[in-house]
Amino acid sequence: MKKVVVLTGAGVSAESGIKTFRDANGLWEGHDVMDVATPQGWERNMELVLDFYNQRRRQLREVEPNAAHKALKDLESSYDVHIITQNVDDLHERAGSTNVIHLHGELKKARSTFDEDLIMDWEGDINVGDFCDHNHQLRPHVVWFGEAVPMMEKAIDTTMEADILIIIGTSMQVYPAAGLIDFISDDTPVYFIDPKPAIDSQRNLTVYAEKASEGVPRVVEDLLKNAK
Repeated sequence: MKKVVVLTGAGVSAESGIKTFRDANGLWEGHDVMDVATPQGWERNMELVLDFYNQRRRQLREVEPNAAHKALKDLESSYDVHIITQNVDDLHERAGSTNVIHLHGELKKARSTFDEDLIMDWEGDINVGDFCDHNHQLRPHVVWFGEAVPMMEKAIDTTMEADILIIIGTSMQVYPAAGLIDFISDDTPVYFIDPKPAIDSQRNLTVYAEKASEGVPRVVEDLLKNAK
């Protein structure tokens, strides 16, 4: 069974109602990114950061996987599918995908500020005074700017084994995730799906200038036909 590696960005979840990383004025849902997505922001105003992610977590309960998420699940019927996502939502899992690597963490998890390996499932709000077993404050399990990306090595190893690479809804400007394309073989076919693609079609790379809910089902349909 061929291995398909899928790299997804904010564009795959935008159609479910989750806002993309930054809006037109450079703010993240009304906040300066440096205030809500950096260790320094956490140190300055823990309450603001917790409230920001608590609101994102509540919003997540109001949205559903879209046609792109569901199509990727269908691809598992004929391929060994591994999704590497830059998103912190759980829409891939809720659509039924079974192999998902979250590069930037997971919104529905919390982790200890004492031990970064102490991670727990967390559905509700994280409040000041919510402590781990070591009596240290819990924080969102999200990779902030300036922090290491713990799952990057696993993502690289997975990408190196790809027979097919699909890139969906990402600008390919955010590193280290954008560098994953450099780890595939020269003859690995690549499908790039984005309304405003950052790359042009070239050898072994096919671009679909479409939103995820349109382009992903088309690519998946073609791949399923070729698998038979």
